[in-house]
Amino acid sequence: MSDIAIIGAGAWGTALSIVLGRKGKRRLRLWAREKEVCDSITSRRCNDLFLPGQQIPPSVSVTNDLDCALQNAAIVVNVVPSHHARRIFEQMAPQLRSGMIVVSATKGVEEGTLLRMSEVIAHVVSNSAGFTPAIAALSGPTFAQEVARGDPTAITAASQDSSLAALIQSEFSDPAFRVYTNDDVIGVELGGALDGLQLGHNTVAALITRGLAEVTRLAVACGAKRETLAGLAGMGDLVLTCTGGLSRNRTVGVELGKGRKLPEIIAGMHGMVAEGVHTTNAAMGLAQKFSVEMPITEQMHAILHDGKAPRDAIRELMTRPGKVE
Repeated sequence: MSDIAIIGAGAWGTALSIVLGRKGKRRLRLWAREKEVCDSITSRRCNDLFLPGQQIPPSVSVTNDLDCALQNAAIVVNVVPSHHARRIFEQMAPQLRSGMIVVSATKGVEEGTLLRMSEVIAHVVSNSAGFTPAIAALSGPTFAQEVARGDPTAITAASQDSSLAALIQSEFSDPAFRVYTNDDVIGVELGGALDGLQLGHNTVAALITRGLAEVTRLAVACGAKRETLAGLAGMGDLVLTCTGGLSRNRTVGVELGKGRKLPEIIAGMHGMVAEGVHTTNAAMGLAQKFSVEMPITEQMHAILHDGKAPRDAIRELMTRPGKVE
């Protein structure tokens, strides 16, 4: 096994470079779009823009040249935001070769096509590079800051090829980063989370429980296994987003609940991406495609994109006709 290329030097991509770098087994190249990120890591071994305060091991080199990042790479880890993934893989296509392994560590569904990230990657590579890559999806309840500082973390690597999932498990696992394997790529990729107003523990518990029911309905309709959504990539991710102060999705929801407008909130995130903003559109598209009822997602879409007041959305959810759980 030769080098590993990590494409995307946001908080999560940088945290993964620290996890892999502290093992010291491989040479790692981290691709950053921003020149200031490259300068920060080169001079101070720290990503001051997206993951301040966390030291990056010397085995990790940083570059803003995609060709350089991919040179001799046997594993390519995709960590770019979902709405940029297609464009970046189209740019990388001339440097990709058969035998490379792609790990998709980006959460989200592509708007418009409604494709999961592994499907976007497979589509681009097969059309542009002429081969279908071996792909595994990596997902679970992970705050980048906690992963980077070595807090115990568990995550799932999913592939229909059990040997590929086992390889990623071996490559990524260490005493602070436990990787489980799964053959349900659809379920792992569609495991997601939604959040909103600060209304107390009752509300959060109800949101988690009913939100999980919605996500499970949609994922199963798309071909996932129900039990996958009860695991790390489903329930685990949902609980973390709804209860953890480091969640960017939760931050957006809380600020909307305070009455701030979405463009103002996004502008104040200084380049950080809340994937849920984009994924809500795609989730609504999938729900319509498969005729799945998703009332929480519908209301979140109305808040995010139609300017609906969060308290009005909650009132509508609470006064819906009675249902059987």
